[in-house]
Amino acid sequence: MTTPQHATQEILAASARGLTKTYGRGDTEVHALRGIDLDLPRGRFTAIMGPSGSGKSTLMHCLAGLDQASGGTVTVAGTDLGSLDDDALTTFRRRHVGFVFQSFNLLPMLTAGQNIVLPLELGGRRIDDAAKERARTLADILGVADRLGHRPAELSGGQQQRVAIARALVTQPDLLFADEPTGNLDSTTSAEVLDHLRRSVRELGQTVVMVTHERDAASYADDVVTMQDGRIA
Repeated sequence: MTTPQHATQEILAASARGLTKTYGRGDTEVHALRGIDLDLPRGRFTAIMGPSGSGKSTLMHCLAGLDQASGGTVTVAGTDLGSLDDDALTTFRRRHVGFVFQSFNLLPMLTAGQNIVLPLELGGRRIDDAAKERARTLADILGVADRLGHRPAELSGGQQQRVAIARALVTQPDLLFADEPTGNLDSTTSAEVLDHLRRSVRELGQTVVMVTHERDAASYADDVVTMQDGRIA
């Protein structure tokens, strides 16, 4: 596995140049990111590794447009995120970025199938036959096609996470960010979820960026970026 530092511009899903992030001032100042340059190739699985406090989650939040960098630039799908105001950034994230979190974040009152298509509804998209077919295809690839009528409480942790992955993929995002996606799962279920993330790259051409502190999880990735003290080690 290699660090994706030298991908050509034509195949980049995202890039960062001179990225810095500072919290606080004076004696309380913390430099979470210290001049990050990073290219994320399209159609690959990249793991961002590092111990707690290394800056890996801050890097993901800046790349995803969830947090504003103190300096430098972030480009996703050819768009400079720094050029967007709050409303435009929210719309951009909805259309171009997917998220998977370790807490699943499924709505308990909706079925698995309803949770999967929820991002389309929130984005004002019509749930037509093509959208339904994509949702069914994702559910099949992720092994939850027989659970679409069940609510989250009726699903195992691994099934809930796979539904969350399908939900993140249904909008066909340019980037899928997974933040410690196996943090609440046992080792066997974690392996299944990570294998499904790999399948989304291999079979759907998805670009996946996963933040993790686990070497076993990172071994599923095509490329590994290791963070230490706000820098790429």
